[in-house]
Amino acid sequence: MSFSRADLKNAFARWATGVTIVTARAGDRIHGMTVSAFTEVSLEPPLVLVCIDKAAKTQSLIGAGGAFAVNILARGQEALAKRFASREAEDRRFSDLECETGVTGAPLLAGAIAQLDCRLESAHESGDHTIYIGEVVDVRLCDGDPLVFYDRGYCGLTE
Repeated sequence: MSFSRADLKNAFARWATGVTIVTARAGDRIHGMTVSAFTEVSLEPPLVLVCIDKAAKTQSLIGAGGAFAVNILARGQEALAKRFASREAEDRRFSDLECETGVTGAPLLAGAIAQLDCRLESAHESGDHTIYIGEVVDVRLCDGDPLVFYDRGYCGLTE
């Protein structure tokens, strides 16, 4: 290998991406985490994928609950993105947050510019992550500009 792990992380940091919080519920347990590894897969059937670290608490709830929601964050929701990215106070991420419950039972976060409620279609282990493919069963849209993550920092779109 002619590159280091740091080189690879620096290359990945140069990919501008939207910011999502993936949420899940299994029984009375809920969890969520900030995720940039999200993309559409198919319009027919409506499929999306998210990549979740195998060590993350959210990962086990997606499998146990058979569903997840993708909350696409709006510009100005940097604090929320950081809250769900940090392992500090991880069990209190939903404290004092305005949420609704989606069709699948997954939490939908207020203020997101889009919410995709998904039933788990398949899971594929690869490296240190699990790739979850979900069938979108409900979509909610709100006006606003997206939150963008680039070079390890949050920003908005500029013209």
